[in-house]
Amino acid sequence: MNHDFEIEEMEIAEDHVHIFLGFAPKYSISDVVKSLKGASARSVFMKYPEVKRELWGGEFWEDGYFARTVGDKVTKDIIKKYIKYHKDHEKTPQQLELF
Repeated sequence: MNHDFEIEEMEIAEDHVHIFLGFAPKYSISDVVKSLKGASARSVFMKYPEVKRELWGGEFWEDGYFARTVGDKVTKDIIKKYIKYHKDHEKTPQQLELF
């Protein structure tokens, strides 16, 4: 399934994922999240079918998510810097200083 999403920066942690991506305005943020979660879960379940049996109710992702759009004060560069920080440094309260 191709929605023409452009992943500009990504970091995968043990219990969450940071993704900075661009997409056409015809998609809502919830549609994008639903698509990404669905595609990634299908991929994991196809490659590792035992994972689905280990999960409570067979759900790979939790229902929630956080989304932030680019604006005047939180720029593209700030968001990319935040994600890169997570790739390179221990996750500590100091990361809040980026904002």
